Amino acid sequence: MKPLADKIRPEKIEDFVGQSHLIGKNKIISSIIKSKKIPNMIIYGPPGTGKTSLANILSKQCNKSFYKLNGTITNTDQIKQIIKETYNLSEHNGIILFIDELHFLSKKQQQIILEFIENGYITLIGSTTENINFSIVDSIISRCILINFKPLTSSDIKNKLINVIDENFKDYEFNEESIKYIANISNGDLRKALNILELCTITFNPNISITMDKIESLSQSTVNLSIKNKDNLYNNLSYLQKSIRGSDPNAASIALSLLIESGDLNSICRRLLVIASEDIGLAYPQAISIVKSCIDSAIMLGFPEAKIPLSQATILLATSPKSNTAYLAINRALEDVKKNQIEIPSYLCSNYSNNKINEKTKYLYPHDYPNNYIKQDYLPHKLKDKIYYNYGNNKFEQSIKDFWQKIK
Repeated sequence: MKPLADKIRPEKIEDFVGQSHLIGKNKIISSIIKSKKIPNMIIYGPPGTGKTSLANILSKQCNKSFYKLNGTITNTDQIKQIIKETYNLSEHNGIILFIDELHFLSKKQQQIILEFIENGYITLIGSTTENINFSIVDSIISRCILINFKPLTSSDIKNKLINVIDENFKDYEFNEESIKYIANISNGDLRKALNILELCTITFNPNISITMDKIESLSQSTVNLSIKNKDNLYNNLSYLQKSIRGSDPNAASIALSLLIESGDLNSICRRLLVIASEDIGLAYPQAISIVKSCIDSAIMLGFPEAKIPLSQATILLATSPKSNTAYLAINRALEDVKKNQIEIPSYLCSNYSNNKINEKTKYLYPHDYPNNYIKQDYLPHKLKDKIYYNYGNNKFEQSIKDFWQKIK
């Protein structure tokens, strides 16, 4: 039995939901359909936004043969076999090979496809929910136009649900609040919204009011499934870091919650450690030790209990004083190292001999002098007088600054 989402898949571009930046007068998809010349393309964006539907519509409205592969279950032999089959057909209008979840194909499998799209016999339409820069080989990207799908708006989904109910479920009573609720918890994913609608019609009897409470009772979770999409993962990690950097523990808690729902514990831990040094740094040097302890606890506990030490680390970082001086210092130093041939002063090398160097430039051992300090040149000659570290305007770094000003 076909899912509802497949049953009502649009056949014409006029029935397509959303993506107004691509569809309409003088927009790229409408122009392609009008010309009936389909280029190789990669459609990327969140799940449930119509990528497969668009590929179907393009093939029908441009009168081309349509073959579909799924990257999650396709092996190299299957790719070769379907391409061989298409070669045995006399399809004068051309052939579209649609590969869903293109990012699951290995680089070798993608190269096989490349060989056949180069000669123009097959037009490739690939779809992916992943960041194409990390998951698709450059040689395919360079031969395709890139079509960016955006999440559907709640209004788009709500209007579609109303139409589907009117056409297919007239015996069911959905009030405006319940339809709006389904649209909102679907988070831009029409397929998810249709699955929830179908579940309601299976679970509840006709002629009873299907309220928001009833819908909510079907599932205790309204998690956005697209959180697991890598683009969204990187966005949520960025949201976490920028909220912490902005010293907003409330926003940081929301960002952490989104990441926890993705289930990617390693990414959360790595980013919290980075933040401890990049954004808090020397303003509160002990922060990284505390965060490391929280992360070790989280890894040992695993989800769901891991959320507690992760929250502790997040709130600690968000409420700590901030300094990026260590981050800036290493970036400045690396920039000079890349630009210059660095020659370490001989008296600072491990294999120097006092007998072979001028007495004026011999290494002075700081612990032999008052306050364990003696002035001498440590920077390479080319970089003499360069300053990479500037004291931050916070209590700890200012105390260090005062200490060395007195000593030096």
